[in-house]
Amino acid sequence: MVICTISNGKSSFKQSFYPPSPNLTVFKTNQQKSFHYGWLIVAVGMLSTFACLGLGRFAIGMLLPSMASSLGLSYDQMGMIGTVNFTGYLLAVLVSGFLANKLTSRYLIFLSLILVGVSMISISRSQGYYSVLFLYFLTGIGSGAANVPMMSLVSSWFSKTKRGKAAGYMVIGSGFAILFTGFLVPYLNIENPQSGWRLSWIILGLLVLAVSLICVMILRDDPKELGLNKFGAVLESAVKNISNKRHLRSLKFNRSKIYHLGIIYFIFGFVYSSYVTFIVTALMDDSGFSEVFAGNLWSWIGFFSLFSGPVFGGISDKIRRKYALAIVFSIHFLSYLFIAAPLPIAFTYLSIFFFGIVSWSIPSIMAALVGDYVDFKDASKMFGIITFIFAIGQISGPFVTGFMADAFKHFKVSFYIIAGFSALAVILSMTLKDPELAE
Repeated sequence: MVICTISNGKSSFKQSFYPPSPNLTVFKTNQQKSFHYGWLIVAVGMLSTFACLGLGRFAIGMLLPSMASSLGLSYDQMGMIGTVNFTGYLLAVLVSGFLANKLTSRYLIFLSLILVGVSMISISRSQGYYSVLFLYFLTGIGSGAANVPMMSLVSSWFSKTKRGKAAGYMVIGSGFAILFTGFLVPYLNIENPQSGWRLSWIILGLLVLAVSLICVMILRDDPKELGLNKFGAVLESAVKNISNKRHLRSLKFNRSKIYHLGIIYFIFGFVYSSYVTFIVTALMDDSGFSEVFAGNLWSWIGFFSLFSGPVFGGISDKIRRKYALAIVFSIHFLSYLFIAAPLPIAFTYLSIFFFGIVSWSIPSIMAALVGDYVDFKDASKMFGIITFIFAIGQISGPFVTGFMADAFKHFKVSFYIIAGFSALAVILSMTLKDPELAE
């Protein structure tokens, strides 16, 4: 505290004040900079998501019809291919936190993407169902081991008020991949009717390997490695000093919050994995669309999804995240209902639109929400736990959907089921405690 005597010539008085905080000065200086390295982390994170999830996982929805025709796969077997991939993802989630501590997130992401790329290229040589199962299982391991540490870097590089938007930009990499494969795969299948899907796997695998090199060159685990604070950190610190009690309560790590978030994330894993695995097949077999037209619709999902992460992640920064979750799951509900119900063709297009605009928003909101509930040192652990539960949903979704499609000879019942799950998620989202009130 500084005490000054202030005089106007006739009278004087003493005034005390506190000088500006050094931290606050640093904040102003940082904000004047035009660029923060954290946004480069986001850009590379987008590429990582493009590779490990967009190409390594979501491309399967576009590839399955031609693969099924070439290898003689049933709906049940097609669903199992998706299930083993998600099983590999689940196993990776179990050890990703441990591996990230041993290898650092940077090198774990690098090595995991190499596994994804090599296994995808190897699938192009598969001659039967079981070799595809094994190799796509390895792809799932690589996808999970790359994605979990990548999303956890959001808490390391961004403050609470910036995490939703940052994570939102990361997850749209999947949208670019869907947009890309929606045009690439049908084109290659037309040009090479017998081996188009094999050439697709080779090209996609090579792209993943290229991304792995970019990641290892640019990613850093902690802004302190470059002498930086996380983006928005000092402003967040000033706010926390004003309301320290609220801050401390928000960082309590307990099981009830984990399980509540985990159940919601499980539902998302179940419903979205069912949709992305079978929507192209359903459009072709149930609706009678050609592969090219179904591929165009698949690309529109990719295009609309480019807005899903940033828009709803940003919205979750401005309103309570539980409300953002409820809004997103309400749109998911409509998407699945419209594709299931016997409605005019316009509702099929609405289903594509609705799924696209919310497709990757849940992971970005969850990544931000985890950072709200716990300190960044625990964020990777908590995100790993709920991602493990989420992965169980991913495993269950394609298996149940494929089984029901084989039983009923169509996908309508399956889509009604995931619509019901989405409605339940709306209710569960609304009952989440706000981070500052969570016990």
